[in-house]
Amino acid sequence: MSVPDYMQCAEDHQTLLVVVQPVGIVSEENFFKIYKRISSVSQISVRDSQRVLYIRYRHHYPPENNEWGDFQTHRKVVGLITITDCFSAKDWPQTFEKFHVQKEIYGSTLYDSRLFVFGLQGEIAEQPRTDVAFYPNYEDCQTVEKRIEDFIESLFIVLESKRLDRATDKSGDKIPLLCVPFEKKDFVGLDTDSRHYKKRCQGRMRKHVGDLCLQAGMLQDSLVHYHMSVELLRSVNDFLWLGAALEGLCSASVIYHYPGGTGGETGARRFQGSSLPAEAANRHRPGALTTNGINPDTSAEIGRAKNCLSPEDIIDKYKEAISYYSKYKNAGVIELEACVKAVRVLAIQKRSMEASEFLQNAVYINLRQLSEEEKIQRYSILSELYELIGFHRKSAFFKRVAAMQCVAPSIAEPGWRACYKLLLETLPGYSLSLDPKDFSKGTHRGWAAVQMRLLHELVYASRRMGNPALSVRHLSFLLQTMLDFLSDQEKKDVTQSLENYTCKCPGTMELLTLPGGPTLPPVPFTKLPIVRRVKLLNLPASLRPQKMKSLLGQNVSTKSPFIYSPIIAHNRGEERNKKIDFQWVQGDVCEVQLMVYNPMPFELRVENMGLLTSGVEFESLPAALSLPAESGLYPVTLVGVPQTTGTITVNGYHTTVFGVFSDCLLDNLPGVKTSGSTVEVIPALPRLQISTSLPRSAHSLQPSSGDETSTNVSVQLYNGETQQLVIKLENIGMEPLEKLEVTSKILTTKEKLYGDFLSWNLEETLAQFPLQPGKVATFVVNIKVKLDFSCQENLLQDLSDDGISVSGFPLCSPFRQVVRPRVESKPVNPPEGSKPGDPSHVKTLEAILNFKYSGGPGHVEGYYRNLSLGLHVEAEPSVFFTRVSTLPATSTRQCHLLLDVFNSTEHELTISARGNEELILHAGECQRMAIQVDKFNFESFPESPGEKGQFANPQQLEEERQEARGLEIDSKLDVHWRIPSLKRRGEASVEGLLNQLVLEHLQLAPLQWDVLVDGQPCDCEAAACRVGDPVRLEVRLTNRSPRSVGPFALTVAPFQDHQNGVHNYDLHDAVSFVGSSTFYLDAVQPAGQSACLGALLFLYTGDFFLHIRFHQDSASKDLPPSWFCLPSVHVRALEAPA
Repeated sequence: MSVPDYMQCAEDHQTLLVVVQPVGIVSEENFFKIYKRISSVSQISVRDSQRVLYIRYRHHYPPENNEWGDFQTHRKVVGLITITDCFSAKDWPQTFEKFHVQKEIYGSTLYDSRLFVFGLQGEIAEQPRTDVAFYPNYEDCQTVEKRIEDFIESLFIVLESKRLDRATDKSGDKIPLLCVPFEKKDFVGLDTDSRHYKKRCQGRMRKHVGDLCLQAGMLQDSLVHYHMSVELLRSVNDFLWLGAALEGLCSASVIYHYPGGTGGETGARRFQGSSLPAEAANRHRPGALTTNGINPDTSAEIGRAKNCLSPEDIIDKYKEAISYYSKYKNAGVIELEACVKAVRVLAIQKRSMEASEFLQNAVYINLRQLSEEEKIQRYSILSELYELIGFHRKSAFFKRVAAMQCVAPSIAEPGWRACYKLLLETLPGYSLSLDPKDFSKGTHRGWAAVQMRLLHELVYASRRMGNPALSVRHLSFLLQTMLDFLSDQEKKDVTQSLENYTCKCPGTMELLTLPGGPTLPPVPFTKLPIVRRVKLLNLPASLRPQKMKSLLGQNVSTKSPFIYSPIIAHNRGEERNKKIDFQWVQGDVCEVQLMVYNPMPFELRVENMGLLTSGVEFESLPAALSLPAESGLYPVTLVGVPQTTGTITVNGYHTTVFGVFSDCLLDNLPGVKTSGSTVEVIPALPRLQISTSLPRSAHSLQPSSGDETSTNVSVQLYNGETQQLVIKLENIGMEPLEKLEVTSKILTTKEKLYGDFLSWNLEETLAQFPLQPGKVATFVVNIKVKLDFSCQENLLQDLSDDGISVSGFPLCSPFRQVVRPRVESKPVNPPEGSKPGDPSHVKTLEAILNFKYSGGPGHVEGYYRNLSLGLHVEAEPSVFFTRVSTLPATSTRQCHLLLDVFNSTEHELTISARGNEELILHAGECQRMAIQVDKFNFESFPESPGEKGQFANPQQLEEERQEARGLEIDSKLDVHWRIPSLKRRGEASVEGLLNQLVLEHLQLAPLQWDVLVDGQPCDCEAAACRVGDPVRLEVRLTNRSPRSVGPFALTVAPFQDHQNGVHNYDLHDAVSFVGSSTFYLDAVQPAGQSACLGALLFLYTGDFFLHIRFHQDSASKDLPPSWFCLPSVHVRALEAPA
C-alpha cells in the first residue's frame, strides 16, 4: 500500500468502504450532485437490532490499497456504486458492459454493487432489476436515498454472514492464513502443520473477526476477539498483525469512549455524518455516555465492557502498535496513519506534548518516492494536525513548507495561487496579522525575522500570480509594521522595490479581496513620517475673529436654575476637551501644525500631504516636503480652506510616500499628543490689508505691549516735526468691508509728549465705504513729535562754562548774544555721552494703530477683526532751550522773553518766532533770541469741571493749570525751526521750560494802571506837547482782582535822565503843576474802574519823565508790589510855534 489516507481516524475502523464512480462521460457537476446525496446516507440502524452500520464513501480509491483489506477490513472496498448517462436503448449494452468492467477492478472484495442510469426511458428502464436503477434525469430522482439504504442493507447481510462464518469455531476445518501482499512470498514452503503456524493463523483470523464484528456494530464482541488475537499473536511474535490487533483494540475503545468521533471538523467534513452525536450513540451503545464522553457510572461501564481500554491505555497501545509497524518497511503507510489516528485521540484528551511525539515520528516515516502533489498533501495534513494540538507555530512551519512545495522547481507549472493561499494560512501561526492596527498597540509579538521572510514570500508569490496590487499591499505592510527591525540596507531595498511596484500599480486605501474571499485592510504609512504632535493653529492675530460683546451674553450661559449642576459641569468638561477655544473663518486659509520626524536612513520625500476632515466642506491644499535622513522633530504645516460654516473635526492626514496613498487617522496613531481636533468655523469676514507710505520697521515693538501687530513701520523725525502717514486700506477678501473703527494706543514711554502724537479724520475714509473686494481706501494719520525742549544736565554744564548765566536772573539787556560752541576746546574723541548729537539723545516712541473692521455674513453674526499697525518713531533732538528768562519792556503790558537756543543737529538751522525775523544757528551753536510778547491774563482761564475738581487733588489741579498756561504761551509765541538743507521744519515748544518766576513775569497784574497824556495813552512812545501849554494828565485804575482795593494816593515827580546814571528831580523851574502834584483814587470794586485828573505846564523844551509814586499807607501795604506797576511816562516838550 503506497497511498496514505491522512484523513483516517479511529472510528473509520467501524465503517464499510463504498466507492462511488462515474462510468463513461458524466459531467462533474452532475456526478457530485448525486455523490452528495449518496454520501448523506452514512449510517443506518439495523432492523430488529440496536446495531448501527456506518458507511465511508470514496469517489477515488487506489486498487492496491484494496489488497490490504484482509489486514484491516475497513480498507476493503465492499460496495461499488456507479453513475452513468445513457440516453438510448442501443447504448445500454455497452454501458452495462462498462459497469461489469468497473466491478472487476474491486471484484474480489465486493459484497454488492449498484448502477444508477440517468436519461434512459422505455422498455429497458421499466424492467425490474435489483442492481440497476433508472432515472429520467438528475432532478427527477427522489428515490436515490432509498435505493442506497436498500443497498446498505444488502451489504450488511453479506457482512453478517461472513462474520458468522468466520466466528464459528470449526475445529475440524483448517484455518486459512491471512496475509498482506508483501508476505505471500515469505510464506512459501512453510510447515503448515506446525503449532506455531496454526497459532499465527488463529491469531490473524481472530483479529479479522474482530474487524468484522466492529463493522457489524458489535463493539463488545470485537473487543473480546481483539484481546484474544493479541494474546495469540504475541505468543508467536507476529508483530505486524499484533500491531493491527492492538490498533483494532484501540479503535474499538476510542469508539466506546468518544462516541462523538475524533475526526473533528476535518472528519466531519470528509465523512459527513460518519460519527454519531452522543445523543444518537446513547440509543445504540450498551453503556450510555454523557456528551463529554465520560461515563457518570464508571464501575457499571467497566462491568459491561471490561475488555475496553482506558484512555491512558489507548495511547500506550497505539505506541506499541506503531513500534511494531516500524519494524516493517512496507508498512510505512499503516504506521503513518496510526500516528495520525493517535494524534486525533490525544487532541481530544488535550495531551499536546505526547501528540507532538507521534507527529514527529510521522514526519520521519519514509514512504516511497512521493509526487509533488502528495508531498503538498502530506505537509498540509501535518500542519492541520499540529494546529489541532495547539502547536500553531509548528503548524505554520509545515504549511509554509507545503506552500513552497507548490512552486518547487520540478513542477512544470508552479501553483502560485495555491502557494499564496497556503502562505496566508501560515500567518496566525507566526503571530502575524495583515491588519496594521494589530501592530499599533503594545509590544511586538512573534519572531520579526521570520515574519519578514514570510511577508517577502507573500510579495513574491502575489507578483508571480500577476497581482501587483497585492504585492504593493504586502510590501507596504512589511515596511509599516517591521520598520523597527529592518536594517538600513533593508530599508533602502524594500523602499526601492516598493517604488518599482507602485510605478505600475500605485498603492491605495481600498480593501483588496483575496481569491479565497477574505479582504486585505489598507495599510496607511503612519511611520513614514512618524507624527508626534498635532496642533490646530489659530488664525494670525490680524485675521482672528472676535465676538462683539453682548449685554446679555454673560447671563444666558446656562439655563439651569441651580447654582451648580454636576451634569452641566461634566458636559462642559467634555466639550472643553474636544473643542478648541478659537474659531476658524469660512473662506480663510487655516493651518494645522504637525511635528514629524523621518526614521529612514535617507531623505524621505512626502508628496500630496493634506488634511482629512469631517463636519464641514473643506478644501485641503496638499503640500510636498522632503525630510532629511533620521531627522529630529520637524514642524510641518498643513493648510486648507473651510468652504462652509459649522463644527469641523480634523480626523487625520493623507500622504503619498513611495507611490502609496495613505489616510492616517489620529485615532490610530499611538503616542500622538494633541490639544484638541475640533474647532468652530464662523461665517466669512472681509480681509483688510494695509500698506503705508513709510518703510517697514526692523524693530519689534516692546514685548510688554501685549498687542500683536501685522506690520511695523518706522520713521525718523526731529523733535517738533510733523509728518503725514498715508495708509492704504485694501479689501483683499471676498466680502464687502462695511464697518471700520480706528483707535490708537501709545505704548509706555518715559518721555512726556506735548500735544496730540497721532491725529486723523475718519470721515473722509468712511465716505468710501462699503469697500468692495479688491477696492482701496486712503486713510491719513498725522504724526507729531513734540517732546521736552529743555536741555539735559551735561549740556547745560557745557554751556554754563561759556559765559551765559543759567541762574535765572535777568540780564541787563535784551540784545542777542552769540556763544562759541565748546567743541574746539574739547578732546578729539570726547566721550559719547557728552556729544550733543549722540544717539543716546535719540528718543524712541512707539504706538499702535488698531483697525477694528467687519462686514459680510460674519458681521451679521456679530464678529469683527482687528488689524494693528505698529509705529516706531525715532525722535532726534532739533533745538534745545538751555535758558529762559524775562526782561521788562517799555510797556507794562508787554515784556521780553529771552530764550537761549542750542542747535543740536549736524545741519545749519534757522529758528523764528511769530513776527520775528529768522535766527540762523550753525551746527552745535547756541544763540539768544529775545521775543517781545504781550502779557497774559491767566486768570481768565476756565477752572476744571466741578466733578473733576471734587475728586482731583490740589497738586494735580495746579499742574494742569500750569500746563494750560504753557500751552497758551506756546501758541502765542509760535516758535518754528527749519533745516534748509534737508527741507524739514517743525515747532519748538517752551511748554516744559516755564518756571513759576517766568510765568509771574508774563502775567498781567490784577490792577491795570493806565496813564494818559492829553487823552493819549503813553506806554511805549513819548508824548509830545508845547512849551507853555497845559498838559492834561489822567491816571486810570482797572481792578481785575476779585477784591475791592483802595483808596490810593499817588505823587507825580518829574525828572530828567542825563543818560549817565544821573536822574535830576530838581525841576521846580522847568515844570509846574496846575493844581496839586498828588492824586487821590477812591476804593475800586472788583471789575470796577476809577480815574484821577491833573495837569502840568512845561516851561522849557526837553525830554521829561514822570515818576509816579504811591504813598505808603495801609491800603497799599496789604498788596504785593507787582500790583503797582505803572508805566513810565515820557513827555517831550517842544517849542511853541511862532
